[in-house]
Amino acid sequence: MKVLIAMDSFKGSLSSIEGSAAITAGIKEVYQYADIKVLPLADGGEGTVEAIVKATGGKLFTIPVTGPLHEEVSAIYGILGDQKTAVIEIAAACGLPLIPDEQRNPLITTSYGVGELIIDAIEKGCQDFIIGLGGSATNDGGVGMLQALGFRFLDSNGKQVDSGGQALKDIRQIGDKSVHPAVKKATFKVACDVTNPLFGEKGAAYIFGPQKGASPEMVLELDQGLRNLAKVVAEEFDRDIHSIEGAGAAGGLGAAFLGFLQAELNSGIELILESIGMKEQIQGMDIVITGEGKLDGQTSMGKTAMGVAQMAEKQGVPVIALAGSVTEEAADLNDLGITSYFSIMTKPMSLVEAINPKTAMINLQVTTAQLFRLIKKMKKV
Repeated sequence: MKVLIAMDSFKGSLSSIEGSAAITAGIKEVYQYADIKVLPLADGGEGTVEAIVKATGGKLFTIPVTGPLHEEVSAIYGILGDQKTAVIEIAAACGLPLIPDEQRNPLITTSYGVGELIIDAIEKGCQDFIIGLGGSATNDGGVGMLQALGFRFLDSNGKQVDSGGQALKDIRQIGDKSVHPAVKKATFKVACDVTNPLFGEKGAAYIFGPQKGASPEMVLELDQGLRNLAKVVAEEFDRDIHSIEGAGAAGGLGAAFLGFLQAELNSGIELILESIGMKEQIQGMDIVITGEGKLDGQTSMGKTAMGVAQMAEKQGVPVIALAGSVTEEAADLNDLGITSYFSIMTKPMSLVEAINPKTAMINLQVTTAQLFRLIKKMKKV
């Protein structure tokens, strides 16, 4: 019995590594000598660095960087097994969890630390970058990150503007002569599953600003700042950073990567699967097991389980999906590559009890063992 476990985390409950361990234990109850390969996954958000680094035999690094409120924070990023590709989650340097609710203010938060992570990786020999956008506490259009890379954003007096979303309205000139030489040669692949433009009613400030602490008045100021940034870029570089799909991701970091660093935008899970060679990993397997906290209508929209299932289906390998919650909408997944799906709930329980890590581990193991008992019996028929 050859099984590939390729699952996302059960957010708020289990990491993909913990969930995979529970599934492995369930399989071993039935097939003691099963050949099990574990590939923890993520879709470009939380857990992306850990997943890709583990799958490629890479290494994690922790360095001090400038946090969203200009204080020093410890941020983790990874270098893959090829020793030249770095994987960075922007949230490690400027994520919402780094700021208490009462201190969230996108007028002052900065993405500067993201640039410091990139520079550190470059100085360690990296030329290629995989960037996970999402979860930022910033709305600075990526200006903070670009400043750390050597770009200069000047006001009407020729002075460097301050940091944060409040400074965007003051930008009048942009200089790139001081950019780190290796930055211009580096390649960037960005994992992003939102298509929002930079500004406007569907832009970064209006759609994502409120969750970052922006009041209605702040949203207006932030949006005006992003408009000004796009205007200056268009005038100085003849480049449209507003209407590129994904420009508004992560408070405008999407625009910074796509417009200033010529990044390639990818679906999160597609980029992850490509990076770890998932197609080759599936070959020769009897069964693939995937899963995430909830299987619903959103699962078919590029989430981890769907990406794994579609790749396995092309190779004729059956896919079992496990989740804490399964909605009626999940029925469509059977037509999209998932052979069968199951909730791991073993009895009625509250959400608090269900997401308790110990309970979730037990439920995953028990459900997996029962499924493989059926599989073993059917193989004898």
